[in-house]
Amino acid sequence: MSGSGQDQAPAPARGEERIVIDPVTRIEGHARITVTVDGNGAVTGARFHVTQFRGFERICLGRPMHEMPAIMARICGICPVSHIVASSKACDEIMAVAPPPAAVQLRRVINLAQVVQSHALSFFHLSSPDLLLGFDAPAGDRNLFGVAAAEPWLARDGIALRRFGQTIIETLGGRRIHPGWVVPGGVGRPLEHDQRNAILAAVPEALAAARRGLRWYREQLDRFSEEVESFGTTPMLSMGLVHDDGTVAYSDGDLRVVDGAGTVVADGIDPRTYHEHIGERARPDTYLKATYWKPLGHPDGLYRVGPLARLNVADRLGTPEADDRLGEYRERLGRTPQSPFHYHEARLIEILHGITMIGEILADPAVLDPHVRAGAAVNRNEGVGVAEAPRGTLFHHYRVDDDGLVEWVNLVIATGHNSEAMDRAVAEAAARHVRADRLTEGMLNRVEAAIRCFDPCLSCSTHALGEMPLVIELRDAAGVLLDRAARP
Repeated sequence: MSGSGQDQAPAPARGEERIVIDPVTRIEGHARITVTVDGNGAVTGARFHVTQFRGFERICLGRPMHEMPAIMARICGICPVSHIVASSKACDEIMAVAPPPAAVQLRRVINLAQVVQSHALSFFHLSSPDLLLGFDAPAGDRNLFGVAAAEPWLARDGIALRRFGQTIIETLGGRRIHPGWVVPGGVGRPLEHDQRNAILAAVPEALAAARRGLRWYREQLDRFSEEVESFGTTPMLSMGLVHDDGTVAYSDGDLRVVDGAGTVVADGIDPRTYHEHIGERARPDTYLKATYWKPLGHPDGLYRVGPLARLNVADRLGTPEADDRLGEYRERLGRTPQSPFHYHEARLIEILHGITMIGEILADPAVLDPHVRAGAAVNRNEGVGVAEAPRGTLFHHYRVDDDGLVEWVNLVIATGHNSEAMDRAVAEAAARHVRADRLTEGMLNRVEAAIRCFDPCLSCSTHALGEMPLVIELRDAAGVLLDRAARP
């Protein structure tokens, strides 16, 4: 039995045909792409459809507030830490407490560790097969095993960088997946001296791997000028968190929005007021909510989030080596690059920055302070927590009763922010590369690769049912449809 919306895509017009890419491969979650072509085989449109449904915004109702971070961790096995951080920050607001300074820094460390490991997964495991072997390479070779056979060091470095981040998460949180260490008011226990030393000892090797990956990618980039130009270059807003000094922020900061030319559209926006600035909308052919910048309306207010957007909105990263690489990136690509293909390089620069920041934070002995949690009861009935997840800005918004039981939840997830940007990317990629009269697997892979640039996390992002009907299909072992039911 499967739940999907697979029959909800708009029917092709008379004389048109539909090409369906199902499933989209090398992403987290379940999705498909539909491409419509006219009678001459030319593309007339394309859409990205998320076909899975989670429903965490309903699951949490009636639960005690203090359980929320642990529940939110279950949203995703790839980026649970960002959900825990944002959830705990929302609970901090409800309790009206400020976590102790050491807890604030340790939250930053574990969130940066997740950024490093998730970016490593995206670039080395999911996207490097295309970059190393080519978009037209045999499908059976385009995987990490194919990378390991062709360039063993590249696969090893990807595995090592992911291990570096996951080991930090396990060291701090007690386990690599769904750690329960970040809690309302701070963190569950202090960092031990030997734990800090072990992490610091791993930093130099991780930095070396990050440098090799970035250098290798830049050597490959000229090979993909056609993809760079066709993966969604329509100018669009960028949104992300920045500190007061303009440096990129991952666990705190205010919202900044810039347009495609780099002009600041909004700055210093308290992220707790996100609902005043960000509109949400549901669509009938996907479980993924879409967002837009309210002051500009839809569609002028469409924007991107994530590593590309973070580099677009920030003045600088704040660590010398990463800022040097950022300067080179901007010299080659402009102040605010628009092609989603450049998410890859932005990810690598953020890996370098994240590792450096982890080393800098842990080098301060104050991070060993045993006072890491502030306690309180319910002092407010509403709280908003915000963090930068690997894929972009993440909002957790809760309302509770006077006993701390959850009455209402809204989750605005990075992949939802990118929803319509991904639609535009697949439409542009399909229009450039797909011809139905001479269809090849490499053509379709390029359309999928436009989505991989965003590294969507679909399990994270599909929580509200919206307008899409829930479709249940019952099939036998041979795949024959036995029954079908739809709930509007």
